Amino acid sequence: MLLSGGLDSVTALAMAQEAGYECYVLSFDYGQRSQTELNAAKKIAAQMNVADHKVVRLHLEDFGGSALTDDSIDVPVEEEEGIPVTYVPARNTVFMSLALAWAEVLEAKYISIGVNAVDYSGYPDCRPEYVAAFETMANLATKAGVEGDGIKILTPLIDLTKSEIIAEGNRLGVDYGLSVSCYQADDDGRACRECDSCRIRAKGFADAGVSDPTRYQP
Repeated sequence: MLLSGGLDSVTALAMAQEAGYECYVLSFDYGQRSQTELNAAKKIAAQMNVADHKVVRLHLEDFGGSALTDDSIDVPVEEEEGIPVTYVPARNTVFMSLALAWAEVLEAKYISIGVNAVDYSGYPDCRPEYVAAFETMANLATKAGVEGDGIKILTPLIDLTKSEIIAEGNRLGVDYGLSVSCYQADDDGRACRECDSCRIRAKGFADAGVSDPTRYQP
């Protein structure tokens, strides 16, 4: 399981546990602007009693190129056309490759990621075409794929709206108050309520008719 600490990934984790999977959870400290989402991932993993939780340190801030990894680029508060500046170049490919390596070590059959292609920011590495291509590559490039049964990429949220995701998580008893989705949350984990991620999250709770437990900055 890939767990960012945000709303989508915690829902995907809850869905996997309900389905009976033993969940080994992977998070990344990749030089992101805010560490609060990562702190949330640690709390979520502990609360949900996962089999193991690893946090891998990467230095994507060395490359920059994104408002999330480069302090000289402001996080936009208005909707943008096309792929927004919060897109981190090749982030999911880097994350999925490391998840693939751990999956081989664990002899795991599945990798689950909470990507969504309906209510999302338009990132190219959240689309079904990307996931299908990565799965093909994974089974060409690994011992598990060449000599074993291969590895399947699970995307339980890919076709759901944000409100549908929240409704499902609410049914499963997910504590969304632990999750952090904001691109620029403060040190106390309070969301900005202005960034793209905050807008999508707030609308999802409203559309689902579920009380929003997000803590916002004044």
